[in-house]
Amino acid sequence: MNEQIIQGIRLSLSQIEEESYIRQIKALQNTTQLTFTKPITFFVGENGSGKSTLLQAMAVASHFNPEGGTRNYHFSTYHSTTQLDQAISLIKGVRKEKWGYYLKAESFYNVATMEENYALGKSEHYHEMSHGESFLSLIQKEFCENGLYFLDEIEAALSPQRQLTLMAEIERYAKKGAQFFIVSHSPLLLALPDADIYQVDDRGIHLCPYEETDSYQITKMFMENRTMMLKHLLEKEE
Repeated sequence: MNEQIIQGIRLSLSQIEEESYIRQIKALQNTTQLTFTKPITFFVGENGSGKSTLLQAMAVASHFNPEGGTRNYHFSTYHSTTQLDQAISLIKGVRKEKWGYYLKAESFYNVATMEENYALGKSEHYHEMSHGESFLSLIQKEFCENGLYFLDEIEAALSPQRQLTLMAEIERYAKKGAQFFIVSHSPLLLALPDADIYQVDDRGIHLCPYEETDSYQITKMFMENRTMMLKHLLEKEE
């Protein structure tokens, strides 16, 4: 029985204007529906494949601010929305989320600034911390049981050791009913147990085993053949 907060999405690009670049993303052209049965869902794929665009559309369709934050955040520092949220229909379960957050690496500075404004002197002062410390501090503050979370490439700010801490936090709250949708290139985060990994590519959006992700295969290849690969890459640059 599917007990997730968001059990799936339906996608119809007919709702998108003809001239929109969204219609040119092959992964979206070849996808009409996705089902989510696990508490943790990853989206992986090359840069420009559409995975972050999809995540943002899901977050906006769930009434989160396009640049991040909780549903109480209402600000815009640049035009970052697409029309994709208008083409997505969320398939919701009977269970409702208790809290939620949309966190994206590229706009975290703006979110941290607005958090200080909203907090009226009771802020965590994220700008006074290192980038990685502020990310982890926010996560540990905002995660809760039965929460709904959209996380976009947040490993960019975290050392490998901090990524392991993040893994433990995600796993901890997933077991308490939270649901996570995560865009990531990290072979560490992608190793989380009881997670579905969706590959986003020209064929569409399809499930992919951990060992078949590019993040895993390229990292494994490099670690096992470091000298040969470095020689080939560096000679190629000469």
